[in-house]
Amino acid sequence: MRVGLYPGTFDPITFGHTDIIRRATVLVDKLVIGVAINRDKGPLFSLEERVGMIEAECGELARQTGCEIVVHPFENLLIDCANDVGAQIIIRGLRAVADFEYEFQMVGMNRALDDKVETVFLMADAKRQAIASKLVKEIARLGGDVSKFVPAAVHQALKERLGV
Repeated sequence: MRVGLYPGTFDPITFGHTDIIRRATVLVDKLVIGVAINRDKGPLFSLEERVGMIEAECGELARQTGCEIVVHPFENLLIDCANDVGAQIIIRGLRAVADFEYEFQMVGMNRALDDKVETVFLMADAKRQAIASKLVKEIARLGGDVSKFVPAAVHQALKERLGV
């Protein structure tokens, strides 16, 4: 069984994330979405809320694709998380050249820690390349409409959390 790990903070999950998830399901039999706890980033949504949003968005996708999708919170090293869930592949999304520099360094470090786990990069769909959770939260905080960037339930959660 091919197991892939798609890690991130997903604060909140966006259409950019779901695009990568959808395309990753054709590469693996089981896709583990690793939700980084990452307290240092000060997430807007709690871990439980982020996990719930992802599960809600991925349930139908799992049924459509036949790929098993599991949401797995983690707080350890990414490579250790990959080993914990039995992943042979780490899946990362790229939006722009700026993402590549950071990801290139991460791959090098992860390979030094465990050269049996490969990293696969998926380019974001052209319509989704500008979407970033950080920007979505900023637009929502300032009263902008983020419905083009996030699923309806996430849009509603943002409005409720931010009081807009």
